Amino acid sequence: MKIHNEKISCKTGVHHPTFVDVTEDVKRIAASTGMKDGLITVYSQHTTCSVIIQEPSRSNTYHDIPLIQQDLVNALAKIIPTCEYEGQYLHPDMSVRKEVLASGKGAFHLNTDAHLRSVIMGRSVSIPIINGEVQLGLFGHVYFVDWDQVRERDREVIVHIIGE
Repeated sequence: MKIHNEKISCKTGVHHPTFVDVTEDVKRIAASTGMKDGLITVYSQHTTCSVIIQEPSRSNTYHDIPLIQQDLVNALAKIIPTCEYEGQYLHPDMSVRKEVLASGKGAFHLNTDAHLRSVIMGRSVSIPIINGEVQLGLFGHVYFVDWDQVRERDREVIVHIIGE
């Protein structure tokens, strides 16, 4: 059995969730291993991010978010409203708030909604490789999602493959 690990770098935006299509990177990494049968795990270590499988949309919003992803953002906002003010959520506690504000970094701690959305949507997906083909179906694309809207960031997605 072979094991392969690789990281994909993603740059994320501000003021809205960022969806990064990592499908071609995942397929390229899988092909480079030469594995014919196995399992790919695409995973985010970031506690405000998710990895999902979804079909792409033909049209995007003003912020360049595919419409199906915007529908997901809208649905999640109904159960987990975007954090807009201090005290809207209990997390983080006052000690963290004071540290962040004293550091001069602004309201970066107002991202509890992103943590909760990450928990609901999950931080990984598993995809089989069968006969050398990544099994995403006809419309499946792998997206890295950064739910944190308070600042731009450089993020990483881990691709872990086990197989023969």
